[in-house]
Amino acid sequence: MRLTILLRLLALGAAAGLAACGGTAPTQTGAGSDATPLSTLTAPGTSPIRIGIALGGGAAKGFAHIGVIKMLEANGLAPAVVSGTSAGSVVGALYASGMNAFEMQEKAVALDEAKIRDLQLSSGGLVLGQKLEDYVNEQVRRKPLEQMAKPFVVVATRLEDGERTVFARGNTGQAVRASSSVPGVFQPVTIGKYHFVDGGIVSPVPVDAARQLGADIVIAVDISNKARGQTPGNMLGALNQSIAIMGQKLGQAELARADVIIRPQVLDIGAADFSQRANAIVEGEKAALAVMPQIRERVAQLQAERSKAAAQAQQKAAEAQYQACLDNRSRLQKLAGLAKLDDSCPALK
Repeated sequence: MRLTILLRLLALGAAAGLAACGGTAPTQTGAGSDATPLSTLTAPGTSPIRIGIALGGGAAKGFAHIGVIKMLEANGLAPAVVSGTSAGSVVGALYASGMNAFEMQEKAVALDEAKIRDLQLSSGGLVLGQKLEDYVNEQVRRKPLEQMAKPFVVVATRLEDGERTVFARGNTGQAVRASSSVPGVFQPVTIGKYHFVDGGIVSPVPVDAARQLGADIVIAVDISNKARGQTPGNMLGALNQSIAIMGQKLGQAELARADVIIRPQVLDIGAADFSQRANAIVEGEKAALAVMPQIRERVAQLQAERSKAAAQAQQKAAEAQYQACLDNRSRLQKLAGLAKLDDSCPALK
């Protein structure tokens, strides 16, 4: 009882002494820094969510990618990073260079096939591919991959060993040409000491490449051929379907790692049927609109997860600072605290 009274008197004396000093902040004698009021803590901000788009291969079906991007932009969900395989690398290059979907649509409508097709009889393929390379470089104003307005990578297949190769630097048109070189149609592209062919053989829809670019949410656009019990009507169709079959199982595993999959209804568009480009764009728009609620739900879910993590981090930091405040009090403040008369460390909420 006497000890309690003594402690209260000491605490009152300490409080009176502090008041007499004009309310100056308590100083710590010895090691340690001044206690920081909890009100100065700032809540950790959540970083913006980066949406990535993985554009798959599919020859003339690739015009559907433009429709998909158009709807994403219209709904405030423009991709921040881009990866492309084959036809997807062509659209991806234009988009990553800074074009919006409407500008790409204008390019698509005005495209003359002769600008990208250079026939040359060779044991390696019927199409050289140099015109495609030149066309892409012209459209992106000869910017290399690393100087694109949006982070962009292109996936191709190394012919010597079947290795998946991701191009992130260097000649944009050359990388797109390599990724688009359908075996038997396009001649393989020589880069360094290796030869490269269509990326659809190893990565029909480059989900993993988009994730490696730093995408938090990956939207995959799958326009690949599916074996539907029908015989393709021409050589190019047969080659495209053969590549699709080869990459189908591998592609399914990679597609499963996407957050959202968009599948435009373009299976009936031929691999070389450029006359259907407007229809492909419309199908891309329709398919993107159909999954828009799913995309928004995934974005909201990730935002909620980040907000929760930020709140937990803030709480943890507040607890640590509160404990540091308690540890750094003077002896008089600690005695005042025992008597519940010290408020230099406001209680946590």
